[in-house]
Amino acid sequence: MPRYHQRRPVQNLADPQELRAIIRRNQHLTLAMSDGDEPYLCTVNYAYDEAARAFFFHCAPKGKKVAILRSNPVVWGQILEDLGYRAGHCLHGYRTVQFRGTVAFVDDLAERRRALHLMIDQLESEPGEAKARFVTRRSVRSVAIGRVDVEHFSAKVGKEP
Repeated sequence: MPRYHQRRPVQNLADPQELRAIIRRNQHLTLAMSDGDEPYLCTVNYAYDEAARAFFFHCAPKGKKVAILRSNPVVWGQILEDLGYRAGHCLHGYRTVQFRGTVAFVDDLAERRRALHLMIDQLESEPGEAKARFVTRRSVRSVAIGRVDVEHFSAKVGKEP
């Protein structure tokens, strides 16, 4: 597939630090996947491992999302930072980070535990207690952890209200 450029270069967000800041500030990403010729979207909470250039998400070990990803692991993802609508000006501010990646499910229990800790760090203001309560031997064994290895990032900023 050819790579396209943004039609409005002024909206391109090229600063890698700002891209990482958007990823850190938000809690949900939407994954687009394909079941044959049928598209499927799902929104998940996540953690991002900068060094590995990978997102982690958790889910049930069986279900539609897992079945689709096991048959076709290529995904497109998006994180949306909504900056709000400015009434009377027809402006809606936003920043988005988009990426292409490949999903693999994590089998290693130590890596699952690490991913759950990263997710709690991303989501909780006081992660210590949540880790002690929710990252148990049982939960690590029973949850599925998806790892999205990112191949390409892009980002865009809309008009700020």
